[in-house]
Amino acid sequence: MAENDTALRTVAHNVRTARLRAGLSLEELSRRAQISKGALAALEKAQGNPNLATLVRLADTLGISVPTLMQGPPEGRTVRIASAEEIEPLWTGEHGGQARLMLVTAGAAPVEVWRWRLHPGEDSPSRPHQAGVMETVSVTTGQMTLVVDGTEHTVTAGQSAIFNGDCPHTYRGAGTGPCDLIMTVHLPPGPT
Repeated sequence: MAENDTALRTVAHNVRTARLRAGLSLEELSRRAQISKGALAALEKAQGNPNLATLVRLADTLGISVPTLMQGPPEGRTVRIASAEEIEPLWTGEHGGQARLMLVTAGAAPVEVWRWRLHPGEDSPSRPHQAGVMETVSVTTGQMTLVVDGTEHTVTAGQSAIFNGDCPHTYRGAGTGPCDLIMTVHLPPGPT
């Protein structure tokens, strides 16, 4: 529970800092990100429980990445080992699927590493990300349907796909059982 409180405080600080750096009022960021002003004000006070869609809308509106919203101060030269059981899911599907942001690389062009489980028929739609974002999916078990800009692509165990994330896209569980996959999000270099 203490880790969740720390993570929420970090997100609250980073959202407020990015909002002020962008010269946006609470009301303007609320309008642009399509998030209620009350929910945004609560988030900046480290209250509430923002979901993945909210974090993505905020990050996209502020021109930064979701990991940037979630990162605390740099830890220096360390090795970080992440276990899915220790990381709270940022998305939970209607049939029990989950998405967990496992790791984020540091540097000017960070890469997010996600672990996903989708059950047949579960959808996780995403709005377009900022220009230059690339995503990959590598299916380790099962089958999924990747919908990119309205076109469906079947991706099965042992296959990988790469696509531009700056258009609407959806991950959908397919087949007869769960689909496990690793997703990466490659972000363009940020401002220096």
